[in-house]
Parts: sequence; structure tokens; C-alpha cells
Amino acid sequence: MSDNDEKRICKRCLLRDFNPNAYKETIEEYINRIRTSERTPDELYRERLDACMNCDKLNQGTCNACGCYVELRAASVIARCPKKKW
Repeated sequence: MSDNDEKRICKRCLLRDFNPNAYKETIEEYINRIRTSERTPDELYRERLDACMNCDKLNQGTCNACGCYVELRAASVIARCPKKKW
């Protein structure tokens, strides 16, 4: 196992093996690792997720326009919506 594999926190899985609780924990862990200076303020984060919730490209936490996990993308100050909704 390489150093990069050991640092990876998002694991690949099949839908049949998908565990919603583990997914939530992984997302929260990743967001908590983002430096405060690089993390979206809470209010802006919620606004971004609201826009995603109203988008037809949202599919079980994933953006069908780009393939990202919307909660992760929304948490980064430098990230942009591929559909320019935020």
C-alpha cells in the first residue's frame, strides 16, 4: 500500500456495499480536515447545498454534471459549481 492509499479517506465502494452512516462520517471527516482558511463559512456552505438540493443533477449526494460529492465541493472556498449555480 502506498502512502497516498493510506491517506485516502474516501473509499471506493459498490452501491450494494454502501453504508450511509460511514458515508456521512467520511464526509464530515474530510470537511474537518480542510484548513479553516480554505473552508467555506457555514452560511455559504448551506447556501451552496440548498442550490444543489434544487438542481436536477443531484443524485444521492453526487453531482451528475461533474461526478463530485456535492458536500465536499461546497465545503471548499475555491470550488465552483459546474452548472454555475453558485
